[in-house]
Amino acid sequence: MSSITIGTSGFSFDDWKGTVYPHNLKKEEWLSYYERELGFKALEVNFTYYTLPSPRTLEGMSRKTSLDFSFVVKAFRGMTHDIHDTGSTTYSNNKKTFEQFVIALQPLIDARKLACVLAQFPYSFQPSDTTYDYLERFKELLGPLPLTIEFRNRKWLTAKTVQFLKYHALGYCAVDEPRLPQLMPFYPAATSAIGYFRFHGRNTSWFNVPTSVRYDYLYSTAQIKEFITPITFVASKTEKVFAFFNNCHAGSAVRNAAMLIRMIQEKEQL
Repeated sequence: MSSITIGTSGFSFDDWKGTVYPHNLKKEEWLSYYERELGFKALEVNFTYYTLPSPRTLEGMSRKTSLDFSFVVKAFRGMTHDIHDTGSTTYSNNKKTFEQFVIALQPLIDARKLACVLAQFPYSFQPSDTTYDYLERFKELLGPLPLTIEFRNRKWLTAKTVQFLKYHALGYCAVDEPRLPQLMPFYPAATSAIGYFRFHGRNTSWFNVPTSVRYDYLYSTAQIKEFITPITFVASKTEKVFAFFNNCHAGSAVRNAAMLIRMIQEKEQL
């Protein structure tokens, strides 16, 4: 069975001060604490969705972690969301954006700490000939970097999608999120060498609310236990599995990630 690495989607949140991090801990020490004291060996970097990262920033993050630490970097919104010309359905020429993004990743690539790139597409990104073509172009522009795709629209949950991802060696991100008719249901699948899980919480206040509300959710022990079998199933079919909790409000992600780590360790000892 492949290795299973668990962490959180981001680490630098103001409401983690005093709940996750000691009050007197400086912000520049948070990432080291995340690995050293909280025990996480992987991080999903989310700020890169909002702004293109610089090589210097990612190099600094790499220096604060050990040699066996892994980073997943979320694709910039100009690669997944803001991809059309204004007032048009035509895709914009964002090749330079991809180039800048890949250059920024180089410190993590050189340090062998880049696990993959996560491309999370919006609900409005629905299956069609043009969107399938865009996924192919996305992979081409990233070159050899491992890529995992997260869909938000349940229309993607088809055999065709799974076959497409397998054919192009694209990872599939299984998501647990509110069980609303429009959103993707939880569906574990292995389509590349990397298995991937994201846990967003089940707060039904999802659409048109601030993220502080959307991700305000704490999984129960029983709910976390439900994920053990799907994760180990995907681990039996891949080389690596990553699982990240995105219910970051008030540190819930840290509590749930620690619970999942403990449960998997207990299962492995049986």
